[in-house]
Amino acid sequence: MLIDFFLHLKNRQLPVSIKELLALLEALEARLVNASLDDFYLLARAILIKDEAHYDRYDRAFAEYFSGVEALPGLEALIPEEWLRLAARRHLSEEDRRKLEKLGLDKLFEEFKKRLAEQKERHAGGSKWIGTGGSSPFGHGGYHPEGIRVGGESAGNRTAVKVWERREFKNLDDNIELGARNIQVALRRLRRFARQGAATELDLDGTIAGTARNGGWLDLHLRPERHNAVKVLLFLDIGGSMDDHVQTCEELFSAARSEFKHLEHFYFHNCVYEGVWKDNRRRHDERLATWDVLRTYGPDYRLVLVGDASMSPYEITHPGGSVEHWNEEAGAVWLQRLLQTWPHATWLNPLPDTHWGFTSSIRMIRELFGERMFPLSPEGLERAMRSLAK
Repeated sequence: MLIDFFLHLKNRQLPVSIKELLALLEALEARLVNASLDDFYLLARAILIKDEAHYDRYDRAFAEYFSGVEALPGLEALIPEEWLRLAARRHLSEEDRRKLEKLGLDKLFEEFKKRLAEQKERHAGGSKWIGTGGSSPFGHGGYHPEGIRVGGESAGNRTAVKVWERREFKNLDDNIELGARNIQVALRRLRRFARQGAATELDLDGTIAGTARNGGWLDLHLRPERHNAVKVLLFLDIGGSMDDHVQTCEELFSAARSEFKHLEHFYFHNCVYEGVWKDNRRRHDERLATWDVLRTYGPDYRLVLVGDASMSPYEITHPGGSVEHWNEEAGAVWLQRLLQTWPHATWLNPLPDTHWGFTSSIRMIRELFGERMFPLSPEGLERAMRSLAK
Protein backbone atom coordinates (compact mmCIF):
# COMPACT_ATOMS: atom_id res chain seq x y z
CA MET A 1 0.00 0.00 0.00
CA LEU A 2 2.79 2.46 0.88
CA ILE A 3 4.80 1.59 -2.24
CA ASP A 4 1.83 2.57 -4.42
CA PHE A 5 1.41 5.75 -2.36
CA PHE A 6 5.14 6.48 -2.74
CA LEU A 7 4.97 6.02 -6.53
CA HIS A 8 1.87 8.21 -6.67
CA LEU A 9 3.81 11.04 -4.97
CA LYS A 10 6.69 10.55 -7.43
CA ASN A 11 4.26 10.78 -10.35
CA ARG A 12 3.04 14.11 -8.96
CA GLN A 13 6.59 15.47 -9.20
CA LEU A 14 7.25 15.42 -5.44
CA PRO A 15 10.95 14.91 -4.49
CA VAL A 16 10.55 11.85 -2.23
CA SER A 17 13.25 9.19 -1.76
CA ILE A 18 13.49 5.52 -0.79
CA LYS A 19 15.31 6.53 2.41
CA GLU A 20 12.34 8.67 3.47
CA LEU A 21 9.91 5.83 2.63
CA LEU A 22 11.90 3.48 4.91
CA ALA A 23 11.82 6.09 7.67
CA LEU A 24 8.03 6.28 7.32
CA LEU A 25 7.75 2.48 7.59
CA GLU A 26 9.88 2.53 10.76
CA ALA A 27 7.61 5.19 12.25
CA LEU A 28 4.55 3.06 11.54
CA GLU A 29 6.22 -0.02 13.06
CA ALA A 30 6.92 2.05 16.18
CA ARG A 31 3.20 2.87 16.28
CA LEU A 32 3.70 6.62 16.28
CA VAL A 33 0.18 6.96 14.84
CA ASN A 34 -3.03 4.98 15.18
CA ALA A 35 -5.58 4.13 12.49
CA SER A 36 -6.49 7.79 11.99
CA LEU A 37 -5.94 8.97 8.42
CA ASP A 38 -5.42 12.52 9.69
CA ASP A 39 -2.55 11.39 11.93
CA PHE A 40 -0.98 9.44 9.05
CA TYR A 41 -1.25 12.51 6.80
CA LEU A 42 0.74 14.62 9.28
CA LEU A 43 3.33 11.90 9.93
CA ALA A 44 3.92 11.22 6.22
CA ARG A 45 4.21 14.93 5.45
CA ALA A 46 6.72 15.45 8.27
CA ILE A 47 8.95 12.60 7.00
CA LEU A 48 8.53 12.76 3.21
CA ILE A 49 8.21 16.48 2.48
CA LYS A 50 11.23 18.60 3.38
CA ASP A 51 10.21 21.88 1.76
CA GLU A 52 7.09 23.85 2.73
CA ALA A 53 6.79 24.98 -0.89
CA HIS A 54 5.66 21.41 -1.74
CA TYR A 55 2.92 21.22 0.91
CA ASP A 56 0.15 22.25 -1.47
CA ARG A 57 1.18 19.68 -4.11
CA TYR A 58 1.44 17.03 -1.37
CA ASP A 59 -2.08 17.87 -0.14
CA ARG A 60 -3.54 17.43 -3.61
CA ALA A 61 -1.67 14.15 -4.20
CA PHE A 62 -2.68 12.79 -0.79
CA ALA A 63 -6.34 13.70 -1.37
CA GLU A 64 -6.30 11.99 -4.79
CA TYR A 65 -4.78 8.76 -3.47
CA PHE A 66 -6.89 8.42 -0.32
CA SER A 67 -10.15 9.72 -1.75
CA GLY A 68 -13.06 8.07 0.11
CA VAL A 69 -10.79 6.38 2.69
CA GLU A 70 -11.72 7.12 6.31
CA ALA A 71 -9.10 5.02 8.10
CA LEU A 72 -5.61 3.80 7.28
CA PRO A 73 -5.85 0.26 5.78
CA GLY A 74 -3.70 -2.36 7.43
CA LEU A 75 -3.58 -0.65 10.85
CA GLU A 76 -6.98 -1.65 12.18
CA ALA A 77 -5.38 -3.38 15.16
CA LEU A 78 -3.93 -0.09 16.42
CA ILE A 79 -7.02 0.97 18.35
CA PRO A 80 -6.72 4.45 19.91
CA GLU A 81 -6.46 4.60 23.71
CA GLU A 82 -9.54 6.80 23.90
CA TRP A 83 -11.60 4.15 22.07
CA LEU A 84 -10.47 1.55 24.60
CA ARG A 85 -11.57 3.77 27.47
CA LEU A 86 -14.96 4.43 25.93
CA ALA A 87 -15.50 0.75 25.14
CA ALA A 88 -14.55 -0.19 28.70
CA ARG A 89 -17.31 1.87 30.27
CA ARG A 90 -20.19 -0.19 31.50
CA HIS A 91 -23.61 1.36 31.14
CA LEU A 92 -25.22 0.35 34.39
CA SER A 93 -28.97 0.35 34.87
CA GLU A 94 -30.51 2.17 37.81
CA GLU A 95 -31.01 -1.21 39.51
CA ASP A 96 -27.31 -2.06 39.04
CA ARG A 97 -26.31 1.30 40.47
CA ARG A 98 -28.45 0.82 43.58
CA LYS A 99 -26.66 -2.47 44.26
CA LEU A 100 -23.29 -0.70 44.53
CA GLU A 101 -22.62 0.09 48.18
CA LYS A 102 -20.85 3.10 49.64
CA LEU A 103 -17.85 2.03 51.68
CA GLY A 104 -17.43 5.04 53.94
CA LEU A 105 -14.34 7.25 53.94
CA ASP A 106 -12.13 5.18 56.25
CA LYS A 107 -12.97 1.87 54.55
CA LEU A 108 -12.48 3.47 51.13
CA PHE A 109 -8.91 4.55 51.96
CA GLU A 110 -8.15 1.18 53.52
CA GLU A 111 -9.24 -0.68 50.37
CA PHE A 112 -7.41 1.79 48.13
CA LYS A 113 -4.12 1.13 49.95
CA LYS A 114 -4.65 -2.62 49.46
CA ARG A 115 -5.21 -2.19 45.72
CA LEU A 116 -2.05 -0.08 45.38
CA ALA A 117 -0.02 -2.77 47.14
CA GLU A 118 -1.52 -5.72 45.23
CA GLN A 119 -2.16 -4.45 41.68
CA LYS A 120 0.62 -5.09 39.13
CA GLU A 121 -1.07 -4.37 35.77
CA ARG A 122 -3.71 -2.29 34.07
CA HIS A 123 -7.41 -3.21 34.36
CA ALA A 124 -10.47 -2.01 32.49
CA GLY A 125 -14.17 -2.60 33.02
CA GLY A 126 -13.99 -4.46 36.34
CA SER A 127 -15.46 -4.01 39.79
CA LYS A 128 -12.37 -4.36 42.02
CA TRP A 129 -9.07 -3.02 40.69
CA ILE A 130 -7.87 0.49 39.91
CA GLY A 131 -8.77 0.89 36.25
CA THR A 132 -10.93 2.47 33.60
CA GLY A 133 -14.67 1.99 33.24
CA GLY A 134 -16.57 -0.59 35.23
CA SER A 135 -17.98 -0.23 38.72
CA SER A 136 -14.80 -0.26 40.82
CA PRO A 137 -14.57 2.59 43.35
CA PHE A 138 -11.01 3.25 42.13
CA GLY A 139 -9.97 4.63 38.74
CA HIS A 140 -11.90 6.70 36.21
CA GLY A 141 -14.40 6.52 33.37
CA GLY A 142 -16.90 4.25 35.13
CA TYR A 143 -19.51 4.58 37.85
CA HIS A 144 -19.50 4.11 41.61
CA PRO A 145 -21.60 6.11 44.10
CA GLU A 146 -18.52 6.88 46.23
CA GLY A 147 -14.97 6.41 44.99
CA ILE A 148 -11.47 7.77 44.35
CA ARG A 149 -10.88 9.06 40.81
CA VAL A 150 -7.33 8.28 39.69
CA GLY A 151 -6.21 10.23 36.62
CA GLY A 152 -8.35 10.84 33.55
CA GLU A 153 -11.42 12.96 33.12
CA SER A 154 -14.63 12.58 35.06
CA ALA A 155 -17.27 10.40 33.42
CA GLY A 156 -19.79 13.06 34.39
CA ASN A 157 -21.22 11.32 37.48
CA ARG A 158 -19.44 13.64 39.96
CA THR A 159 -19.55 11.11 42.79
CA ALA A 160 -15.81 10.96 43.59
CA VAL A 161 -14.88 11.80 47.18
CA LYS A 162 -11.16 12.12 46.28
CA VAL A 163 -9.38 13.03 43.04
CA TRP A 164 -5.79 11.85 42.66
CA GLU A 165 -4.37 14.29 40.12
CA ARG A 166 -3.11 17.86 39.89
CA ARG A 167 -6.02 19.85 38.51
CA GLU A 168 -5.72 23.31 37.01
CA PHE A 169 -8.45 25.95 37.12
CA LYS A 170 -8.89 29.25 35.28
CA ASN A 171 -9.43 32.63 36.90
CA LEU A 172 -12.85 34.21 36.53
CA ASP A 173 -12.92 37.17 34.16
CA ASP A 174 -13.93 40.38 35.94
CA ASN A 175 -13.96 42.48 32.75
CA ILE A 176 -16.60 40.68 30.70
CA GLU A 177 -19.55 42.48 29.22
CA LEU A 178 -22.43 41.83 31.58
CA GLY A 179 -25.13 39.70 30.01
CA ALA A 180 -27.68 40.66 32.66
CA ARG A 181 -27.61 44.21 34.00
CA ASN A 182 -30.15 43.23 36.64
CA ILE A 183 -27.33 41.44 38.53
CA GLN A 184 -25.60 44.78 38.89
CA VAL A 185 -28.83 46.48 39.89
CA ALA A 186 -29.47 43.83 42.58
CA LEU A 187 -25.99 44.38 44.08
CA ARG A 188 -26.75 48.08 44.48
CA ARG A 189 -29.11 47.23 47.32
CA LEU A 190 -25.98 46.74 49.41
CA ARG A 191 -24.89 50.37 49.47
CA ARG A 192 -23.72 52.64 52.23
CA PHE A 193 -22.27 55.86 50.82
CA ALA A 194 -19.54 57.93 52.50
CA ARG A 195 -17.21 60.70 51.43
CA GLN A 196 -13.62 59.63 51.99
CA GLY A 197 -10.19 60.56 50.66
CA ALA A 198 -8.87 63.73 49.04
CA ALA A 199 -11.20 66.64 48.27
CA THR A 200 -11.37 66.53 44.47
CA GLU A 201 -15.08 67.04 43.71
CA LEU A 202 -16.68 70.46 43.38
CA ASP A 203 -19.07 71.23 46.25
CA LEU A 204 -21.55 73.39 44.36
CA ASP A 205 -23.78 74.26 47.33
CA GLY A 206 -20.77 75.09 49.50
CA THR A 207 -19.23 77.22 46.73
CA ILE A 208 -22.46 79.22 46.27
CA ALA A 209 -22.87 79.77 50.01
CA GLY A 210 -19.19 80.73 50.47
CA THR A 211 -19.27 83.14 47.50
CA ALA A 212 -22.41 84.84 48.89
CA ARG A 213 -20.77 85.24 52.30
CA ASN A 214 -17.68 86.65 50.57
CA GLY A 215 -19.58 89.52 48.98
CA GLY A 216 -19.59 87.99 45.51
CA TRP A 217 -15.93 87.03 45.37
CA LEU A 218 -15.59 83.40 44.26
CA ASP A 219 -15.00 81.08 47.22
CA LEU A 220 -14.34 77.64 45.73
CA HIS A 221 -15.23 74.63 47.92
CA LEU A 222 -14.15 71.04 47.23
CA ARG A 223 -15.13 67.77 48.90
CA PRO A 224 -14.16 64.05 48.71
CA GLU A 225 -16.00 61.91 46.19
CA ARG A 226 -18.96 59.87 47.37
CA HIS A 227 -18.21 56.13 47.35
CA ASN A 228 -19.96 52.98 48.44
CA ALA A 229 -18.26 52.32 51.78
CA VAL A 230 -19.47 48.73 52.14
CA LYS A 231 -16.59 46.23 52.41
CA VAL A 232 -17.06 42.81 50.80
CA LEU A 233 -15.12 39.55 50.97
CA LEU A 234 -16.02 37.35 47.99
CA PHE A 235 -15.12 33.64 48.17
CA LEU A 236 -15.62 31.86 44.82
CA ASP A 237 -15.84 28.09 44.34
CA ILE A 238 -13.93 27.13 41.19
CA GLY A 239 -13.54 23.96 39.12
CA GLY A 240 -15.41 20.65 39.04
CA SER A 241 -19.18 21.03 38.92
CA MET A 242 -18.77 24.83 39.02
CA ASP A 243 -17.52 24.70 35.42
CA ASP A 244 -21.20 24.60 34.43
CA HIS A 245 -21.74 28.04 35.99
CA VAL A 246 -18.65 29.97 34.90
CA GLN A 247 -20.56 32.55 32.82
CA THR A 248 -22.98 33.39 35.64
CA CYS A 249 -20.15 33.66 38.17
CA GLU A 250 -18.12 35.89 35.84
CA GLU A 251 -21.12 38.20 35.44
CA LEU A 252 -21.44 38.39 39.23
CA PHE A 253 -17.69 38.92 39.68
CA SER A 254 -17.61 41.69 37.08
CA ALA A 255 -20.63 43.43 38.61
CA ALA A 256 -19.14 43.22 42.11
CA ARG A 257 -15.88 44.75 40.86
CA SER A 258 -17.75 47.76 39.51
CA GLU A 259 -20.10 48.22 42.48
CA PHE A 260 -17.84 47.76 45.52
CA LYS A 261 -14.72 49.87 45.98
CA HIS A 262 -13.64 47.76 48.95
CA LEU A 263 -13.75 44.23 47.49
CA GLU A 264 -11.37 41.35 48.17
CA HIS A 265 -11.82 37.99 46.44
CA PHE A 266 -10.48 34.50 47.09
CA TYR A 267 -10.90 31.13 45.37
CA PHE A 268 -11.59 27.74 46.94
CA HIS A 269 -12.71 24.35 45.66
CA ASN A 270 -15.94 22.81 47.01
CA CYS A 271 -15.41 23.93 50.62
CA VAL A 272 -13.11 26.37 52.42
CA TYR A 273 -10.24 24.68 54.27
CA GLU A 274 -6.89 25.85 55.66
CA GLY A 275 -5.81 27.54 52.41
CA VAL A 276 -7.38 29.76 49.74
CA TRP A 277 -5.83 31.52 46.74
CA LYS A 278 -6.25 34.60 44.54
CA ASP A 279 -4.85 33.29 41.24
CA ASN A 280 -5.86 29.89 39.89
CA ARG A 281 -2.79 29.73 37.66
CA ARG A 282 -0.57 29.69 40.78
CA ARG A 283 -2.90 28.07 43.28
CA HIS A 284 -0.46 25.25 44.04
CA ASP A 285 2.42 27.64 44.74
CA GLU A 286 0.89 30.82 46.18
CA ARG A 287 -1.77 29.80 48.64
CA LEU A 288 -2.90 32.07 51.44
CA ALA A 289 -3.45 30.63 54.90
CA THR A 290 -7.12 30.98 55.81
CA TRP A 291 -6.01 31.93 59.32
CA ASP A 292 -4.20 34.96 57.83
CA VAL A 293 -7.33 36.00 55.96
CA LEU A 294 -9.37 35.69 59.16
CA ARG A 295 -6.92 37.94 61.02
CA THR A 296 -6.49 40.52 58.25
CA TYR A 297 -10.05 41.66 57.56
CA GLY A 298 -12.23 43.12 60.30
CA PRO A 299 -15.79 42.20 61.28
CA ASP A 300 -17.13 45.20 59.31
CA TYR A 301 -16.70 43.19 56.10
CA ARG A 302 -19.66 41.42 54.48
CA LEU A 303 -18.92 37.79 53.58
CA VAL A 304 -20.27 36.31 50.33
CA LEU A 305 -19.51 32.71 49.30
CA VAL A 306 -20.45 31.57 45.80
CA GLY A 307 -20.69 27.85 45.00
CA ASP A 308 -23.11 25.06 44.17
CA ALA A 309 -22.37 23.38 47.54
CA SER A 310 -22.48 20.03 45.73
CA MET A 311 -19.80 17.74 47.11
CA SER A 312 -19.25 14.64 49.17
CA PRO A 313 -20.65 15.14 52.68
CA TYR A 314 -17.25 13.96 53.99
CA GLU A 315 -15.75 17.24 52.74
CA ILE A 316 -17.89 19.05 55.29
CA THR A 317 -17.90 16.58 58.18
CA HIS A 318 -14.56 14.71 58.16
CA PRO A 319 -10.87 15.56 58.45
CA GLY A 320 -9.27 14.22 55.26
CA GLY A 321 -12.57 14.51 53.43
CA SER A 322 -11.39 17.07 50.86
CA VAL A 323 -11.51 15.75 47.31
CA GLU A 324 -8.03 17.14 46.51
CA HIS A 325 -5.87 16.99 49.63
CA TRP A 326 -5.74 15.80 53.22
CA ASN A 327 -7.35 18.47 55.37
CA GLU A 328 -6.51 18.31 59.07
CA GLU A 329 -9.88 19.82 60.06
CA ALA A 330 -13.33 19.30 58.60
CA GLY A 331 -14.82 21.87 56.24
CA ALA A 332 -17.61 22.65 58.71
CA VAL A 333 -15.00 23.83 61.24
CA TRP A 334 -13.61 26.37 58.78
CA LEU A 335 -17.06 27.56 57.69
CA GLN A 336 -18.00 28.16 61.31
CA ARG A 337 -14.82 30.20 61.81
CA LEU A 338 -15.73 32.34 58.81
CA LEU A 339 -19.20 32.96 60.20
CA GLN A 340 -17.86 33.82 63.65
CA THR A 341 -15.43 36.37 62.17
CA TRP A 342 -17.90 37.89 59.69
CA PRO A 343 -21.45 37.44 61.04
CA HIS A 344 -22.93 39.34 58.07
CA ALA A 345 -22.63 36.45 55.62
CA THR A 346 -24.51 34.75 52.80
CA TRP A 347 -24.02 31.84 50.37
CA LEU A 348 -25.05 32.31 46.72
CA ASN A 349 -25.85 29.08 44.89
CA PRO A 350 -26.04 29.01 41.05
CA LEU A 351 -28.30 25.93 41.21
CA PRO A 352 -32.07 26.62 41.26
CA ASP A 353 -33.41 26.29 44.81
CA THR A 354 -35.86 23.62 43.60
CA HIS A 355 -32.83 21.26 43.32
CA TRP A 356 -31.36 21.90 46.75
CA GLY A 357 -33.37 19.28 48.59
CA PHE A 358 -31.82 16.44 46.57
CA THR A 359 -28.22 17.02 47.69
CA SER A 360 -27.22 16.31 51.28
CA SER A 361 -24.20 18.66 51.22
CA ILE A 362 -26.42 21.60 50.21
CA ARG A 363 -28.75 20.88 53.11
CA MET A 364 -25.78 20.73 55.51
CA ILE A 365 -24.33 24.08 54.38
CA ARG A 366 -27.75 25.74 54.48
CA GLU A 367 -28.02 24.63 58.09
CA LEU A 368 -24.53 25.95 58.89
CA PHE A 369 -25.42 29.32 57.35
CA GLY A 370 -28.71 29.56 59.22
CA GLU A 371 -30.73 29.33 55.99
CA ARG A 372 -28.80 32.29 54.53
CA MET A 373 -28.29 30.51 51.21
CA PHE A 374 -29.88 32.19 48.21
CA PRO A 375 -30.09 31.26 44.51
CA LEU A 376 -27.74 33.16 42.19
CA SER A 377 -30.58 34.85 40.33
CA PRO A 378 -31.72 38.50 40.29
CA GLU A 379 -34.47 37.76 42.82
CA GLY A 380 -32.13 35.67 44.98
CA LEU A 381 -29.45 38.38 44.84
CA GLU A 382 -31.90 41.02 46.03
CA ARG A 383 -32.86 38.85 49.01
CA ALA A 384 -29.20 38.17 49.77
CA MET A 385 -28.27 41.88 49.66
CA ARG A 386 -31.16 42.74 51.98
CA SER A 387 -29.94 40.05 54.38
CA LEU A 388 -26.37 41.43 54.32
CA ALA A 389 -27.57 45.02 54.81
CA LYS A 390 -29.25 44.25 58.15
